[in-house]
Amino acid sequence: MDMARDRAAPTGVGRASRPKASRIWWTVHQWAGLKLSLFMAFIMLTGTLAVVSHEIDWLLQPSLRVAPASAEGPVQWARIAHNAADHPGVAEVWSLEAPTASAFAVKVTVADAGGDLFYLHAHPATGAIQGEGPWVGAQRVLRNMHRHLNLPTAIGVPIVAFLGILLLVSLVTSLVVYKKWWRGFTKPLRARDARTWWGDFHRLAGVWSLWFVALIALTSVWYFAESLGLDAPPPPEVEAAAEARPQARGLEPAFGAALAAYPGLEVRRVLLPGKLSPVLQLHGDYEAVLVRPRANAVWVDPATSRVLLTTDGRDMTVHQRIGEMADPLHFGDFGGYWTKIVWFLFGLLLTGLSLSGAAIYSLRIARERGGEARLAQAFAGMWRDLPRWRWLSATLILVGFALLPALIWQLA
Repeated sequence: MDMARDRAAPTGVGRASRPKASRIWWTVHQWAGLKLSLFMAFIMLTGTLAVVSHEIDWLLQPSLRVAPASAEGPVQWARIAHNAADHPGVAEVWSLEAPTASAFAVKVTVADAGGDLFYLHAHPATGAIQGEGPWVGAQRVLRNMHRHLNLPTAIGVPIVAFLGILLLVSLVTSLVVYKKWWRGFTKPLRARDARTWWGDFHRLAGVWSLWFVALIALTSVWYFAESLGLDAPPPPEVEAAAEARPQARGLEPAFGAALAAYPGLEVRRVLLPGKLSPVLQLHGDYEAVLVRPRANAVWVDPATSRVLLTTDGRDMTVHQRIGEMADPLHFGDFGGYWTKIVWFLFGLLLTGLSLSGAAIYSLRIARERGGEARLAQAFAGMWRDLPRWRWLSATLILVGFALLPALIWQLA
């Protein structure tokens, strides 16, 4: 009899512990996804819009547009730099950015006599300057808001990137609390009431975006680690022997030498000789995948057209490759519009996933209070039912907007 009780005891303990363990997993999942859900949704939305921020600028700034048929052929980098230097009001030409797509102009970063930055838009094939653009456009506003809330990067980046840890915790716990989650890919949305619909949407969006949640969470955790000083060593550079004066004219031989020394390099960005560096730098895409353009670069002495250094992204260490692939994976720009559209759509889904979690919670609270589970109740409850944490979310969001004038007026 005693032996029978001894054998039965662990079974009873196991049955009692399983609900307790499930409850703990559920509590952790709810805490990680709920407390800062409004702030999380805001960061998700700004990041989603940042994926297509260049396209938003294209819509808002007519001089950024070109007819794709007229832009065929190699970009006239040297001619664009020369024309930009001769443009009225330009004191220094800093850099050139390749067209985002075939209908885009080249963006030229320039400074006036007072040091204020703005853009010139140049036709890639003719080199003609088509117009000017503000330094602070949709791309910069969304980038700064999403990356560091317009705060100093040493403060803002860790705050935003910490959400990656919460997102990772939500992902892991969801695989435990959602039993047999792999069966949820084809489950329909039931319209019985708002609570049921939001719950079904949350689970359906969750299973379809598992890969995307993992990707955004891991890259965000990497950004958090970088903000703490664990970033990878930068690519090799040429040490400047002396400060040089800005130079944007007469660079045709230097550009020719650079392109001849690096055949196959698809130039994405050009840094012109100036106060920061006396050499001409061409950054671009080559054979290494999932690296930023700076990984493949050629450095040229503009006075002698002598090639000083070439770098290949394939020669980087594992640590450097991890650091380089974070941005392309986070924003999905490595495959052109084929990947940007996917990242944009799943970004919207991830934003909805964050909001739906808060909606489920608020509707559950309403039901416990005897109220009706209506859609309007869900949105109102996202704010009302998170009394302490809502103020932290609201404060962080308002800080980002409050610092926008400093960004726009270039006072930061």
